[in-house]
Amino acid sequence: MGVPAFFRWLSRKYPSIVVHCVEEKGKECNGVRIPVDTTKPNPNEVEFDNLYLDMNGIIHPCTHPEDKPAPKNEDEMMVAIFEYIDRLFNIVRPRRVLYMAIDGVAPRAKMNQQRSRRFRASKEGMELVEEKHRIREEIIQRGGYLPPEEIKERFDSNCITPGTEFMDNLAHCLRYYVADRLSNDPGWRNVTVFLSDASVPGEGEHKIMDFIRRQRAQPNHDPNTHHCLCGADADLIMLGLATHEPNFTIIREEFKPNKPRPCALCGQMGHEIKDCQGAAREKQGQHDEFADTMPVAEQEFIFIRLSVLREYLSRELTMASLPFPFDFERSVDDWVFMCFFVGNDFLPHLPSLEIREGAIDRLVNIYKDVVHKTGGYLTQNGYVNLERVEMIMQAVGVAEDNIFRKRKEDDAEQQGPAYLTTGQFAPQALGRRDQPEPVQNARHQAYNMRMQSSEQHNKINKLTRKAEDSDSEPEPEDNVRLWEEGWKQRYYKTKFDVDVTDDDFRQKVVQSYVEGLCWVLRYYYQGCASWKWYFPFHYAPFASDFKDIKGMFTEFEKGTKPFKPLEQLMGVFPAASGNFLPQTWRNLMSSPDSPIIDFYPDDFAIDLNGKKYAWQGVALLPFVDERRLRAALADVYPDLTPEEVKRNSLGSDMLFLGKSHPLFDFIRELYRTESHEVTKPGPCSHLILHSAIPNKVLKPGDWEKGNREPWRPQLGFNRDRQQVHLDQSGFRLRALMGPNRQLLRGW
Repeated sequence: MGVPAFFRWLSRKYPSIVVHCVEEKGKECNGVRIPVDTTKPNPNEVEFDNLYLDMNGIIHPCTHPEDKPAPKNEDEMMVAIFEYIDRLFNIVRPRRVLYMAIDGVAPRAKMNQQRSRRFRASKEGMELVEEKHRIREEIIQRGGYLPPEEIKERFDSNCITPGTEFMDNLAHCLRYYVADRLSNDPGWRNVTVFLSDASVPGEGEHKIMDFIRRQRAQPNHDPNTHHCLCGADADLIMLGLATHEPNFTIIREEFKPNKPRPCALCGQMGHEIKDCQGAAREKQGQHDEFADTMPVAEQEFIFIRLSVLREYLSRELTMASLPFPFDFERSVDDWVFMCFFVGNDFLPHLPSLEIREGAIDRLVNIYKDVVHKTGGYLTQNGYVNLERVEMIMQAVGVAEDNIFRKRKEDDAEQQGPAYLTTGQFAPQALGRRDQPEPVQNARHQAYNMRMQSSEQHNKINKLTRKAEDSDSEPEPEDNVRLWEEGWKQRYYKTKFDVDVTDDDFRQKVVQSYVEGLCWVLRYYYQGCASWKWYFPFHYAPFASDFKDIKGMFTEFEKGTKPFKPLEQLMGVFPAASGNFLPQTWRNLMSSPDSPIIDFYPDDFAIDLNGKKYAWQGVALLPFVDERRLRAALADVYPDLTPEEVKRNSLGSDMLFLGKSHPLFDFIRELYRTESHEVTKPGPCSHLILHSAIPNKVLKPGDWEKGNREPWRPQLGFNRDRQQVHLDQSGFRLRALMGPNRQLLRGW
């Protein structure tokens, strides 16, 4: 999900990091479509080696798009996903590696956010159905026209979760897609393709980061490798910086605000469902030949150049007169760590730190003072120096009163004029001696003034009409009032139902938050430190509460394991999405006699927590007790069918090689000679191999401690005494074998 407003803030502060992608389009000749030749040089004037796809950012817009008609069935969804990947491959044109990662079972810290999003999606979906029914009845009673209501099952986006049949079908379709492209597309000829589907534990972007870390740990790693990562989440920027790769680019869709969307009731453009009047549909074309089509502008892509961002950060973070040599890479790690305070997927952000209010710049200024005073950095290889973190938090805590008051004043000022021109037309303070800057184009400046004034006038009228609307709900009262004296007492009483004098409880919240900061940093730089850890509160403490935190964290529990896919579904799904689960499992969500029925409330409160919109609020859901959940599932596990048992198992990455790949003959010969049942390889256009995730996750510094002897191919044995090949990435490769233990060929 990422950090709200982070990319907008970053792109405005450092505009040169964003460039538009040049996309070459296919041509059509005599009714025959000629595809783009991706073997030619990249039109963006940079050659990329590796392309990584965070697939969930592709799956969601392809299955339930917001700005165009939704696919009619699952087949159309799969085709849309294939076409999306084709576009990305055409733009980036990787020459070595394509890594496609779908979100698998997530750590427990992430599951709480997934649970909140899925419960809210279900609630909003049901509310939309009720609203459509109510407005439809009102329009028909007024004599308005609406097209007949389509009787079709609503697509539940919650199915995009590991363990569902949809995700299993998607994995099979992607395997077919990759095999087809390796066999038929020249641009894929020498590309090594990895597919990490939903059966492989871990979030997609973090599986990609783990792959990159393993590659960097190899003795023959090329430091000039050009990486390109596709994804819309803002935290991908921080993950890219955390790799310390000098050539790292992120590709994402260009965000265009206020894009027109069709009315969910009549399907026409130009209004929302609440403003629908039931007007007759206008004829599309002379003979209504375009009735079933809707003109949609194709989404464009942009590159975010992290190499340029690194230059910006170098200017901003470089400190002179330090008592030790300045290390830019260490300061980048510290900058990434400080961004965690303004928001991440695992912890609520601190109340006094908002990106829009310049929180990151404030933290950077304090950080420089701390580094000068203490003679060291905040982090090292994924570990946190809590003593220095406390100094930063205390400095923020001193200013919390002023931050809250200024926030209130800024909100009040927004009710005044929204546009003030600059230059010689701008209002000047009395007695000011400075001369205003002359306007370069007075006519253009006057035009801007008129347009801004008109927009502001329309905005005020719209807000006034909304306020006068009898159906509109009044904004909930903010009982905390952070801008008034006694804000800390009211905050803890309202949010936690404890008195501010309860120091033990406040220390408990702070300790959990400190653990969370250590967990998130370890997650970014080393992998998942604990699959079961999570922050057990809905709200964060104040910066001024971070006192004596040096000894609050020691180490995470060792040997924790991820949930199985169906277990995660039970942990994140509302009862309304129980149809994706086996019958006896879904009964635990709805039966009054279920021992865990309290995990699945039919309704729940959303605390706006000082925000304006419901999607920004906090969903007050009960946290899932893992022990109670596992105890309840123990009784229904025997009811699983063989197919469900298979979907509930954890899988491994798959490696695809085309016939023309340099390693194809080597690996095929390896398995041909070692497996006596394969006497003739026969015609084969591609190889498909499982690559098991190694037991040990490489961490920074591991290679220096290890053996520096030159790498050479090895043969080892797995538990079944089958010989397997160990490649340079540390993967254990084994052939994907059919029932006769032969290499799977074709589809």
